[in-house]
Order: sequence, then structure tokens, then C-alpha cells
Amino acid sequence: MDKVIDSPHDAVADIADGASLAVGGFGLSGIPEVLIDALHAQGARRLKVVSNNCGIDGRGLGVLLSSGRIARVTGSYVGENKEFARQYLAGELEVELTPQGTLAERLRAGGAGIPAFYTPAGVGTQVAGGGLPWRYAPDGSIAVASPPKELREFAGQPHVLEAITTDFALVRAWRGDRHGNLLFRRAAANFNPLAATAGRITIAEIEELVEPGELDPDTIHLPGIFVQRIIRLTPEQAAAKHIEKRTVHP
Repeated sequence: MDKVIDSPHDAVADIADGASLAVGGFGLSGIPEVLIDALHAQGARRLKVVSNNCGIDGRGLGVLLSSGRIARVTGSYVGENKEFARQYLAGELEVELTPQGTLAERLRAGGAGIPAFYTPAGVGTQVAGGGLPWRYAPDGSIAVASPPKELREFAGQPHVLEAITTDFALVRAWRGDRHGNLLFRRAAANFNPLAATAGRITIAEIEELVEPGELDPDTIHLPGIFVQRIIRLTPEQAAAKHIEKRTVHP
């Protein structure tokens, strides 16, 4: 039951070329930066990433992106990442943009063993009807377009079929025990619990590791059944929390 791994490099060692990853965080809040850096050092390529956004230039998933390790991104937000936009428009990266709430539910449902679900979000748009540019050609034309999705009517309203699961999930938690039970703090509770459920193998980096039984069962955000590997961060790694865009008051 002890799921603690000695190093982040050992934790990501079996992530192969072409693997799919659900990655927690929103902007730079709650991103599993230590695991991302370890994966960058490991060298896996052609990765298919599912995440709300893709970090920023030189930080978070932006590190993998800038080194050409990511082949496909499913997300809802490009954000401040200029390299993300450049690769997409240049035809170097395949991108599936999806409504943010739909992305969250796709992750949650996949983790709950629900193979697909219907939602009204996206009906009447290219999200449902197809034609969104997933990949551009070098001349600016659309090389790969999204296919139409299945529609079904409920209570007189059309709904679109959605689903997602991934090979691995990388997440960051505030506290956790050796059995993998996790607590997320403040903004880190955004996509991390959802991403953690979607991966067949979930790897969590934890700021504070406690022994089994120390966590109040009523406070646990994610049961350990969803987590296979844990990395305990050093105090320096736990304190390194970057801000995507700093705004200060005079």
C-alpha cells in the first residue's frame, strides 16, 4: 500500500513515446511542475496531453512544448503561451479545443468508468458539427478537421456525446498519505482531482506527506484508489509556486 516512489524520474520512467497524459492545474496554479520537468528529462516524445491549458513559455507544460515533445493537446485555453499559438498556427501541433466545463466532465466521467456522456454544451457549433481545425497545413489551410460528434435529443433538446481517458495522469496535491489519499489546497483544487481520476496510472507530487490515518476521512478530496504513485517534494520544490501574470496594487 506504500505508493511513495524515491524520485520523480523513477515515477515517470515508463511513460513511453506517444502516451496520453491528463495534467492538472490551471494557468500555473497547481501544476505538477516537478513531474513535468522529470518527464522532460526522461525524453518521451509525441505525447498527447489533456489539460486545461499548456503552461506558459518556459514553465510547466510549456517546457515540453518548446522542446517538441507534445504532438497533441486537448484543452480549453491557449493562455499566455506564445509557442503554443505558433506551433498550432504553423501546423506543428494538433489541438482540440473544447468547452472548459465539458473538459472537466470528460475527465471526471472517464475516471468514474463512464465511457461517454451527453451534454448540451457545444450543440449548434463546430464542437458538435465538426470542422474545427485540429491541425493546420504549412500554407494555412486546414490539414485535419474535427469530425462530427454523435447527437441525441433529451427532453426536446439536442445533446452531444463526449468522452475521454488517458494512459497517465500527473497532478499536484497539498497533503497526502502513503496510501495515496490526497488533499488539494485553494486554486490547486481546480483540475487536479479531475485529471487524477482520468489516468490509468496517476502520479502525484505532494507538498506534505503524512502517515496513513493522519488525514481526517471527511476531508479527503481524492481517495487513494485513484493514485498509483506518490512523490514527496522537498521544501524548496513545495515553495516554488509561480504566478502566470503578476498584478500588484500601488
